[in-house]
Amino acid sequence: MTAIARPAPAPAPTSGLVASLLRSRRLVQRNLLVYKRGWMVIFSGFFEPLFYLLGIGYGLGTLVGDVPLADGRSISYAAFVAPALLATASMNGAIAESIFNVFFKLNFSRTYDAILATPLGIREIAVGEMLWSLFRGTLYVVAFVLVMIGMGLVISPLLFLVIPASILIGASFSAACLAASAYLRTVQDFDLPMGLVIMPMFLFSGTFFPISVYPEPIQLAMELTPLFHAVELLRGLATGALGWHQLWDLAYLVAFGSIAMWIALNRLEQRLIK
Repeated sequence: MTAIARPAPAPAPTSGLVASLLRSRRLVQRNLLVYKRGWMVIFSGFFEPLFYLLGIGYGLGTLVGDVPLADGRSISYAAFVAPALLATASMNGAIAESIFNVFFKLNFSRTYDAILATPLGIREIAVGEMLWSLFRGTLYVVAFVLVMIGMGLVISPLLFLVIPASILIGASFSAACLAASAYLRTVQDFDLPMGLVIMPMFLFSGTFFPISVYPEPIQLAMELTPLFHAVELLRGLATGALGWHQLWDLAYLVAFGSIAMWIALNRLEQRLIK
């Protein structure tokens, strides 16, 4: 007499934040499969801040000379610029995944419509895309830190703290980019965030010069941007010139990312469900 195999017990139902995070990994796995034969596309994003470091940090740095810090020390211009370019590397990783690729999935490939037919919901989609952009941004950050070490730009033993700080920066920008991509309707709409937001932040947020060199209105405008606080946080950790204002930078990025994620979840729900 042939024994009848007993079916495997169904997995216990899960709910809550932990279960949502576990389900979100499926979207990360999906993106890993998509990039299985296209890893050079991901690695190409690392070279932009590296080229700026070589071209401006060292090239222009020979004309600028040393730069004074708030604690009275002076460092080379390359060491001054490198932490800021590290912050932009985190931002670039978030932009590449959470604006361009999310916009394409949302409006052309309809990837999320298919994903919503699975147990994954809006929250899992948003968290999954954020985790994937953090993976990409962290690759850039770790590689850039190794470049800084190789070029002798290590000034403070606190340099290793820039990696978790950069992950926070990437999460904040990823949430903001998810929210922005949910509002974009056409490819031409990219000109608005890229030309009017990203580029001015990159140029004026203290990346290449202290914002004190600008007129007061520009200083005040830049102090409201997330990239300014990201640059200040990483520069303080990388140079050891720390103060209480780094706690304000940290709090700003946490609050900015939380608000942006709330907007992203609501907007994605309006686009995909309602």
